[in-house]
Amino acid sequence: MELEIKLIRDHCLADLNEVEELKALDNVRIKYLGKKGALTIALKGMGKLSSEERPIIGKLANEIREEIEQNITQQKQALEQKEMEAQIREEVIDVSLPGKKHLSGNLHPLTTTINELKEIFLGMGFTIEEGPEIEWTKYNFDYLNVPKEHSARDLQDTFYYKDDIVLRTQTSPVQVRVMQERKPPLRMISPGRVYRTDEVDATHSPVFHQMEGLVIDKGITMGDLKGTLDLFAKKLFGEQTKTKFRPHQFYFTEPSAEMDVTCFKCGGVGCKVCSNTGWIEVLGCGMVHPNVLKACGIDPDVYSGFAFGLGLDRIAITKYGITDLRLLFENDLRFLSQFK
Repeated sequence: MELEIKLIRDHCLADLNEVEELKALDNVRIKYLGKKGALTIALKGMGKLSSEERPIIGKLANEIREEIEQNITQQKQALEQKEMEAQIREEVIDVSLPGKKHLSGNLHPLTTTINELKEIFLGMGFTIEEGPEIEWTKYNFDYLNVPKEHSARDLQDTFYYKDDIVLRTQTSPVQVRVMQERKPPLRMISPGRVYRTDEVDATHSPVFHQMEGLVIDKGITMGDLKGTLDLFAKKLFGEQTKTKFRPHQFYFTEPSAEMDVTCFKCGGVGCKVCSNTGWIEVLGCGMVHPNVLKACGIDPDVYSGFAFGLGLDRIAITKYGITDLRLLFENDLRFLSQFK
């Protein structure tokens, strides 16, 4: 048995010399020192030895086990050091190389425009209101005095979820909700996404952004409307901006108008931006129709008000000289990085 144990040691040490990975080292340990290892199996035969041989072989076995364990420990330390050095070589950072540039984000031109408009109207005492983008037809059409036969209610113009539920076609329903929930005086704007079944091209999109405004109080006149919107135009496009109001028709306002501003590019002289007219249309407006006030529980004999609505996307492309509406929705960093 003494010879057998010494042979086991020699074979183990020979195997350890060939080990190059930690996993292989663990396999050698199990092969010789495990529960079913060669040394463990050999020592099971000690019961056949005489009482004189047993302590001698036991001492020898312990010395050999200790020798094998020490070799395994030394080999493990050497392999771990080798792996660490290899990892350091692979992950080394050459500090002499130029660093990688981190791109910093910036606000989308549409977001910048919306924030600017919010600041202008907040400065005039307006509140900012929000409402659902999936809306009941009564809020989107009925309370706004839109006739049943109006083309805006057709499937080719409006996205219907159900017969009486639509994707809102303007943010005017927010005005209705505010008028029904609160008592005058009211002064609010409602920016947000709206939806219409438009084909995608340079000037149209089925998803776009609008901002509606509303003022309700006693004694509100068309003069208040013109003064408010003229101030808004000067704040947005510059103090030199002039405004012009043209008669128009909207079912929820009476009288109604469209407002033009002098071209920010040419100052009203005429250029490609304004189609050589000197003017750019920016919004629709008018005095709130009495039927709308009644539908919202407001007495038109006591209160009056004005409302206006503008396309935020159109304001953004006009302000920044963008020629294609689709650029606002494509998330192309080459385009967006220009607006910092």
